[in-house]
Amino acid sequence: MTIIINNSSLQPIYEQIMIQIKEKIMKGELNEDDMLPSVRTLSKEIKVSALTVKKAYDELEREGFILTVHGKGSFVTSANQELMLEEKKKEVEQLFEEAVRKGRSCGMNQQELTELYQLVLEDLI
Repeated sequence: MTIIINNSSLQPIYEQIMIQIKEKIMKGELNEDDMLPSVRTLSKEIKVSALTVKKAYDELEREGFILTVHGKGSFVTSANQELMLEEKKKEVEQLFEEAVRKGRSCGMNQQELTELYQLVLEDLI
């Protein structure tokens, strides 16, 4: 499994691992019952501490994306569709926030941002 770690990012490494695994699940690159690499194997592949990978796996399990069976490994769960939809909605919300911040930073007011949103929406429909 390809996981790319950005050491210059302010985002913790375990979060980078989590995000990339979630993306692979949501895109269908990882499917229900697919086995993830062991903590030790993935830590060697991406050259990070096994504790960092373990923390990422623990969080993914807590959020319902994977299930760890002691002695057998970690597997992609039959991801709850609502959970995956909520993740996608969070991503859209973050993109909207970023767009509004960029608009504000170049002097756009609420009306201009709303008009631009309407134009973009009309172009896509």
